[in-house]
Amino acid sequence: MKIYPKKLRSGDEVRVIAPASSLKIISPDNSDRAIHALESLGLKVTFGEHVNEEDILHSSSIQSRIDDLHAAFQDQSVKAILAVIGGANSNQLLKYIDYDLIKKNPKIFCGFSDITALQNAIFQKTGMVTYSGPQFSSFVMQKGFEYTLAFFKKIFFEHSHIQLIPSSTWSDDPWFLDQENRVFYINDGYWLINLGEAKGTIMGGNVSTLQLLHGTSYIPAIENIILFLEADSITEGHCVSEFDRDLQSIIHQPYFEQVKALVIGRFEKKFGMDLEKLQFIISSKKELKNLPIIANVDFGHTMPMIIFPIGGICEIKTKNASAVSINIIEN
Repeated sequence: MKIYPKKLRSGDEVRVIAPASSLKIISPDNSDRAIHALESLGLKVTFGEHVNEEDILHSSSIQSRIDDLHAAFQDQSVKAILAVIGGANSNQLLKYIDYDLIKKNPKIFCGFSDITALQNAIFQKTGMVTYSGPQFSSFVMQKGFEYTLAFFKKIFFEHSHIQLIPSSTWSDDPWFLDQENRVFYINDGYWLINLGEAKGTIMGGNVSTLQLLHGTSYIPAIENIILFLEADSITEGHCVSEFDRDLQSIIHQPYFEQVKALVIGRFEKKFGMDLEKLQFIISSKKELKNLPIIANVDFGHTMPMIIFPIGGICEIKTKNASAVSINIIEN
């Protein structure tokens, strides 16, 4: 049975934990900025006991991370949990998580990138909807964050259905190093690759992290999937070919026969992807021919970003390039 966490109210407590990289990666000044941004929403911010521990992988031990995750779900005063940031090793936690504890104490759990592994596994094991979206570190941003913040308020404080509207501008500059000298690009809107209509349950997130769940009991087993995928530029110089083979790997999975539509997040500039290249990749795979496919959507490793519920319900309708509708109807 699917479980939707309760929405937030002013005065609620948000717990920050580090299931991947440590809080030490963020300077004290930036941490204070993020706390202030969350407090301005009427939220109380607390931290897991082990968030500042750091090893050679810029993380803490499996046990420390598990303890903070369990403590956050067990604490009845905590209403939402934010990951500090992404990383590369949150999948280490999967076999040690007390999924029954989470199922009995559902609450908002939000992050993106490497946190994809936890989000999809938790949904599969408990039925609790999780959320791919801004992390604690995202709230450090001082410019170009308005769209993300508005979406955060809408999905976590309200109950209305949400129609996705493209942001007016976007950025992928190193804002965390220089908050003043920013570069913003005009958003040219959604890239409509294939026409069609579909309705189903959202799964996905970061494509390379999602693949870590393939062949395991942690990959969601659901019908009528709307697959949200984004890719990072960690393999700079080979990103386009890497995305091609990652997508091919997904096509080979048993769950792919349940995929009814594909929604692709925005690529970073240094990724090297453009509409022509993406159209070539999609057209080279006959399994994708009849799927509605929309790209350049506001999620991934660029800002601003939407929040999408893994396990929530999405409806897509596309008639032509000027009539594209993506609606989150259960979140």
